[in-house]
Parts: sequence; structure tokens; C-alpha cells
Amino acid sequence: MHRYRSHTCGELRASDVESDVRLSGWLHNRRDLGGILFIDLRDHYGITQLVARPGTPAYEALDKLSKESTVRVDGKVVSRGTENVNPDLPTGEIEVEVGEVELLGAAAPLPFTINAEDGVNEERRLEYRFLDLRRERMHKNIMLRTAVISAIRHKMTALGFNEMATPILSATSPEGARDFVVPSRLNPGKFYALPQAPQQFKQLLMISGFDRYFQIAPCFRDEDARADRSPGEFYQLDVEMSFVEQEDVFQPIEKLMTELFEEFGNGRHVTSPFPRIPFREAMLKYGSDKPDLRAQLELVDITDVFEGSEFKAFAGKHVRALAVPDVSAQPRKFFDQLGDFAVSQGAKGLAWVRVAEDGSLSGPIAKFLTEENVAELTKRLSLAAGHAVFFGAGEFDEVSKIMGAVRVEAAKRAGHFEEGVFRFCWIVDFPMYEKDEDTGKIDFSHNPFSMPQGGLEALETQDPLDILGWQYDIVCNGVELSSGAIRNHEPEIMLKAFEIAGYDRDTVEEQFAGMLRAFRFGAPPHGGIAPGVDRIVMLLADEPNIRETIAFPLNGNAQDLMMGAPTELDETRLRELHLSVRKPQPK
Repeated sequence: MHRYRSHTCGELRASDVESDVRLSGWLHNRRDLGGILFIDLRDHYGITQLVARPGTPAYEALDKLSKESTVRVDGKVVSRGTENVNPDLPTGEIEVEVGEVELLGAAAPLPFTINAEDGVNEERRLEYRFLDLRRERMHKNIMLRTAVISAIRHKMTALGFNEMATPILSATSPEGARDFVVPSRLNPGKFYALPQAPQQFKQLLMISGFDRYFQIAPCFRDEDARADRSPGEFYQLDVEMSFVEQEDVFQPIEKLMTELFEEFGNGRHVTSPFPRIPFREAMLKYGSDKPDLRAQLELVDITDVFEGSEFKAFAGKHVRALAVPDVSAQPRKFFDQLGDFAVSQGAKGLAWVRVAEDGSLSGPIAKFLTEENVAELTKRLSLAAGHAVFFGAGEFDEVSKIMGAVRVEAAKRAGHFEEGVFRFCWIVDFPMYEKDEDTGKIDFSHNPFSMPQGGLEALETQDPLDILGWQYDIVCNGVELSSGAIRNHEPEIMLKAFEIAGYDRDTVEEQFAGMLRAFRFGAPPHGGIAPGVDRIVMLLADEPNIRETIAFPLNGNAQDLMMGAPTELDETRLRELHLSVRKPQPK
């Protein structure tokens, strides 16, 4: 017999009754019922119930062991009997009567309970992540991640893509976030940068003549944490294709996502094909460039309705309205709670009216609306008895953010939210540039390596803020899974695009020397995308926080509490790297 096990803890069935077996695993739970000891033994594959009877060496050994100790047991498989079957366990028809026990690893007192979700704080969980990962939910999430990545590789290969690796140590690049830098011992005073994404290298692969590339790529960005973004590092499905236009990129990715979410979505429906929604339309209708289409409500721009209005709350401001059917009978509490939600999103309040059976409006602002206002609102919003209308007014971006959140919350509260589905969409036609509100400087709004719609002519003749890029995002249930673009592969267009963003020719030639040199030797039109693996698994696992789908994530302050990173270097190591440390002065 094998030194540690003849079977796993998820393997034994009724057909194994009377067999002599050896199992190894963790002591998951222990119950003493009428003097008989019942032990749940857990390993990667499942749980098997053990039985130890009083007066036996096995009873004495198992009774003293702390939970989460690792043991090896020898015993005989017996039937539980029809009345004692546990239908929640694959091994629920049998148990193992233990004859011999060997302690393989004793467990110290546990910092938190393993076999229950007991509300322990996240910092504690991350400090003892090796214990946290023993929990059923976390173990399931990590195995889901493994299965998803394996499926992605299989499906991408079937779609004609070739997996290739790109460098980890490279040069810094202005891609929208801070780089992590690595000092070079052999080149004093110089630094490598960890890649924010394999952007330039995957483009260079296309220029090198490889047609369809993919990689499960690690990416490194020195940025703050969010619920859907892990600080420090993350993984993405990096994709690039040659001789393609936008729709050519969409087709294989849409097929991949549909199949992936159908396979691992636990029966949740995937809506297909994915609608294409221009950025400006998304901001107007949904208040967001990552709309949650499960919310079956849309915002309507009614700014012009109140132009010249004497109602000061709306006059001279951007105004958005949200019509919600079948809520006029809701109690005042419904409206007050939605107003409180709007305030939590940054609003000063939330104006609203109800539509009565005769079509008249009532509510806090009804008296400020003229007959012309009411008629136009009724027409624009297709108002009918039972509707309520919520209003937001202010600057465009501010109103979009607040009313976008109100749209989803109102849909959930009023029963206009579709559960049990994955609703995807493509957001297209992003602005190429944006203006910094503080400095007034024109900068890239998305990927700086994107091809502008209209090419060089657009860059030379149009207002930069009117230029659209061949840029796109894929969004699912309000979560942005990826950004992508058709790339700028022509040197003069790239130089002009960066010039508009404030980069002179010499700077661009220096920072992107390899890329520009390659462009001058026959670059094909190419484009790609990079869906986030962590976010895909987060959606499939129905987890609200991305760290719940990563084996060893950093905390919100980009610290590894388990391993103690980041760490300080001693003086010997600093001298070897030609570095000195300058700590910030206390305030």
C-alpha cells in the first residue's frame, strides 16, 4: 500500500464497502456522539467521515488532536446505512472505521475557524492565507480559476491563436499607471520596468510576422486597490491579431467569452450577440462606460427641456431623467431611500415626481414644472400612469456618475433588474483625447498606441477632443473586463498623435525607439485586446472582491501580510545595486 494513501478523501463509494483503505488529510471537524468519535477528514478532493470507537488506540489519538492537524489513517470502509446517508457529500454513503492513526503534522491553535465563514477580517485572512485557502469557498474559487485558464488556453488554440511569452524586465512606458521599477546591478543608475502590459512586445510580434498571438500575461502596475482591481499585479488574456479591423477582433473574443461563461456560469444565461454601444451613447443612456445591462432602465438627456427655465435647480445645468415604471404606488420610504442612495453617491439630493392615473404629476418638484415641461417629459419618457421620474442636474460627468448608479439601484429596488444572466456589450468609439481639468492639458484618454479614426488627416484638421479612436472595451454586468484597440502602426501618425498629447518628436523617438524602428520596416495593420483573468473569475464565482479569486493577493496597501513584503534592503545590498534610500520626512 502507498505510504500515505490508497484513495483520496473524495473517492470512496458504496462499492468500496469492506475494503481496507489508507487516507491522508486534514482533521476538518470532530463530533463526539454517545461516546463514538466522528471525524471529517478533508483533502483537496473532498471529505470522508471517519469513525473511532471508545477504548481503541485510534480513539485516543484522534480525540487529542487539534483541528487542521494532518493525519494518515488506516481502516475499513463500512456502510452508513440508509438512514444515515449524507446526500450533500459524494462519499456520504460510507464511512471509514479507523484502526491506525499516524500524526503527520500537528496544528497550532487556529487564528480563525476553517470550516465556517465566521466573519474574520480580511487582514487576518491574508496574514494566514494558507489557512484561508483551506476554506471550501476559497478552494473552490482557486480551482475555478485553474479550470478557466485551462479552458482559455484550449479555446484560444482552437481559434487559431499561438501562445507566446514576452519579457518581464523591460523599459518604462507611459501607459496610464506607475511602473514598478527594478534597479540594474550591471548598469549602475539604470532601471528596468516590470510591464504594465505586454503592449509593445505583442505589437512587435505582429510586425515580426506572427499572425495570432495570445498569452496569460502577468501585468504589474503601481496603483491603488479597488474591489475589481488588485494592486501590484494581475493577469490578463493578452491577444493580438494582424491584418484586422475592429470587428475581426470582436468575433473570436465574443465566441470565447460566450463559451467560457456558458461553461462555467452555473446555468446563468449569456446574452449574445453582444451589442455595440458608442461611448457617448453609453454615458448618456447609462451614465457609465461600463453599463450594467441587467438593469432594464435607461437615462434620458432632457437638458434642452429646461433651457431658459425659471426652475433654478435645473436651469443652465445638464439634466438627466430616469423613468421607472410601476412604482407610483410605492410608499414614500421607497423614494426617500433612493434619495439617500443618491446622496451616498455624491448628490445633494434626488428630485422626483409620480405620474397619476390622469397623467398629472405629483411630488416634491411637480409645482416647478410648467405645462410645456410636463408635456415634453411625457413625450420624451413615454410616461404613463404608475411611472415615477427621478432627476439629476449638474456637470455632465457628475450627473452621469450619480444617475448611472441610481439607474442600477432603482432597477434593483423596483423589480426591473434581470438576475441570473451575463449581459455583455462592447463600448466603442472612445474619444482619443481628453482635457485635464486642473491643467487644461490635452492627454490620451485611453490607449496611446491606438489608431485615430480618420488617421493623420483627423489629427491635423480636427479639434483633438472631437477625434475618436479605434478603441473598445468589453463589459459584462457592469464590470469592464478589457480594453483593446486597433493599433497605430504608421510612424508619422504615431508621432503626430503623441505630439498632440505634449510629447515632442525626440522624446517619442527615444522612448519608443524599438517600436518606431519596427514600424519603418513594413508593419501590418493589427489590433488586439486583453481581458482580465482575475475579473472573469470574479464574475463567474459571483464574488464582489477580486482578491477572493487570487491565491496570494496583496492587501489594499499593496502589502503581502503573509510573506512580509515589501521589505527593506540592508546597506550591503543597497551598495551592490548602487542605491541609497531617501525616506519621506515626517509631516
